[in-house]
Amino acid sequence: MTTRPVGGSGGFPDATAHGGGGVRGFTVLYDAHCPLCRSARRWLAPRAQLVPLEFVPAGSAEARRRFPGLDHDATLRDLTVVADTGEVYAGDGAWFACLWALADHRGTAERLARPHLLPLARRVVAAASSVRERVRDPLAESGDDLAGYGDPDDRADCADDRCG
Repeated sequence: MTTRPVGGSGGFPDATAHGGGGVRGFTVLYDAHCPLCRSARRWLAPRAQLVPLEFVPAGSAEARRRFPGLDHDATLRDLTVVADTGEVYAGDGAWFACLWALADHRGTAERLARPHLLPLARRVVAAASSVRERVRDPLAESGDDLAGYGDPDDRADCADDRCG
């Protein structure tokens, strides 16, 4: 389920549209009980963002309060992103929206959304979803102190992915 807004390149919203309904923020509904999702959140959060990303655990009381019209069971199956303008992206559209929001990855999102690469991108997202289903632990703590690998992430802060 992806509602594609009008404007912008590659079918993405034009975040620079002043007064014209441009996206000013995304809320990312992520599965806080999934180590893969927590790792993705920790990777996305520190990066330079052209459109701010706010993270809310999917299915949580906060998510239900803020988005009463969403199918919250579905948000636990697929990553879901809600734009402040009301557009909802799920599955591959949500992953593209997250990349599109990042300063260093907007071009990648736009390339992946093109017709010749979209089938490959969709297969990658489907593979990640299938892994997520296998590693999700509904009894796990949803705290942010874990990087998603079972132990606290002891690597040095590395927002640019260039450190070892």
